[in-house]
Amino acid sequence: MHIRDLPYADPGEPDTRSGPRFLLWLGRNQLGGQLKSLGWGLLHFFGIAALPYTVGIAVQAVVDRSGTRLAVAGAVILLAGIAVAAGDTMLHRTAVTNWITAAARTQQLLARRTAVLGAALTRRVAAGEVVAVSTGDVEKIGWFVEALSRFAAAALTVVAVCVGLLVYQPSLGVVVAVGIPVLALAVLPLLPRATRRADVQREKAGHATELASDTVAGLRVLRGIGGEELFLERYRRASQEVRTAAVRSARMWAVISAIQVLLPGLLLVVLLWHGIHLAREGRITVGELVTVYSAVMLLNYPLRHFEEIAMAYSFSRPSAKRAARVLALERTTEAKGAPADGSHSAPSGQVTDDNTVSYDDAVPSGDLHDPATGLLAPAGRLTAVVCGDPDAAGRLAERLGGHPAFEEAADLPSVRLGDVPLDDLSLDTARTAVLVQDKDPVLLSGTLRALLDVPSSGAVSPKQALAAAQCDDVLDALVQGSVADDPMDARLTERGRSLSGGQRQRLALARSLVTDPEALVLDEPTSAVDSHTEARIADGLRDLRSGRTTVVLTSSPLLLDRADRVVFLHDGEVAAVGEHRELIVGEPRYRAVVTRETDDEAAGGDRVAATGTGIDLPIGIDIEEPA
Repeated sequence: MHIRDLPYADPGEPDTRSGPRFLLWLGRNQLGGQLKSLGWGLLHFFGIAALPYTVGIAVQAVVDRSGTRLAVAGAVILLAGIAVAAGDTMLHRTAVTNWITAAARTQQLLARRTAVLGAALTRRVAAGEVVAVSTGDVEKIGWFVEALSRFAAAALTVVAVCVGLLVYQPSLGVVVAVGIPVLALAVLPLLPRATRRADVQREKAGHATELASDTVAGLRVLRGIGGEELFLERYRRASQEVRTAAVRSARMWAVISAIQVLLPGLLLVVLLWHGIHLAREGRITVGELVTVYSAVMLLNYPLRHFEEIAMAYSFSRPSAKRAARVLALERTTEAKGAPADGSHSAPSGQVTDDNTVSYDDAVPSGDLHDPATGLLAPAGRLTAVVCGDPDAAGRLAERLGGHPAFEEAADLPSVRLGDVPLDDLSLDTARTAVLVQDKDPVLLSGTLRALLDVPSSGAVSPKQALAAAQCDDVLDALVQGSVADDPMDARLTERGRSLSGGQRQRLALARSLVTDPEALVLDEPTSAVDSHTEARIADGLRDLRSGRTTVVLTSSPLLLDRADRVVFLHDGEVAAVGEHRELIVGEPRYRAVVTRETDDEAAGGDRVAATGTGIDLPIGIDIEEPA
């Protein structure tokens, strides 16, 4: 796999049973790249290992005044140098490729899992953790995968050098063969403590990041209530805790590094003392002493990779554990016979070259029906749903889209579009047939043209969608804050934070309208706009979606008055169906939700309705008093 070939056509099905198993799965999927890196690593390290032997031969040749052996030693040193340079260059190239491809595979898996879970992801895992996994944790996982082959090459080189020294000079080779394993394993008892301290540092850093994100997101509100200093002080304390944890973690890794320097130094002292004693006795030559000494000196370099792999594993193991936890999440209900990741193409809703969707007979159509609540949204009509519990409304919206986010929804009967249960469809097909816009839609950064460049039927143009969503003032604001003359080329900031809440909501509505799905489900699409704009949006939505199935979950009288059919849900079941004007008079529970009246006011309204003297109705309703 080359970097230019990314992304993967199929990143595979990961082993998410544990963090180490996930790392092992990544390694198996990169076996070819790991073997290449191992081969170049062996060339590099063996070239380094060959230098002490040739240097020793050269020194002994000078002592013996042998020009031939000196020339041969020089030639071998030159070849070893070429091998070191070539091996190092290609080792770095292949190792970095392993790093990038492992990180890319993990990011692809995370992106696909996010797409499958949708809004359910942030209900099960904190948004900050998802961001941490897809950024910092992915890098640490890639680091371990990249370091694995270099460590294997270094370990084989160390073993080969120890065996070679035992054969070359047994008297000194025994000292090396005993000392090297001690050097390699000396830091192992310290690794668990270092890992725990690193985990504490990451946990506190994640908490500080969440505080910073919350402060930035709510800065406008904080300024309004004078709470900036309170939140800044909290962040200061959190950042100081991160600093303290980082220092404690660094101290432990400093101790490990010091041991990696101290013990090889002691080994060299012992080896040199013993070697000089043997040389005085004439049991070894000067050249042999130089060879062994140089070999142990150069072994410090491959031994450093033992420390690196320990650090890489210590940091990547919790990262892999978090990644595996996210990747192990499943939809509460899966399409029968369809892959869980939704990666295959649906037989309908194929995206064409011009980014439109070609609808065919495989896309279900008809009434949208939820057997669990009894909700029925007739095909081609605008249905408004009133639910007193906002959370229940959100769950209903997700069920209507065929991807419920709550575990209890798995035991409920599937929502049906026409005669087809949405649970029997692949995820792609279900989302093509039914589009759900939740109450807090996200705008991605980029141009307005890119925001509205979504898979669609092509029947609704961006201009029509923007007009229906009453985005004229939004377009003016985008042009004023941009160098572009065309509003479609104006850039949106991250999450559209340069716009007001109502402006963001209207742009999100326009994006949903452009897609022109068979059924469109909107959860409180006008909660952040004023009543005059809301009235115009209600008219635009009704006109643009004429002949299309539309479900709006709302308690706004302006939207309710323009709906063809209003359904009132109470305690999770349909309690009343009719037009808004009928329900506001005849259903006290409905009136209490829509008008936000108290129990006493509701009782008074019932008495007024019973005596026929008229009632106070919200804006948009005009009923004459009976004569």
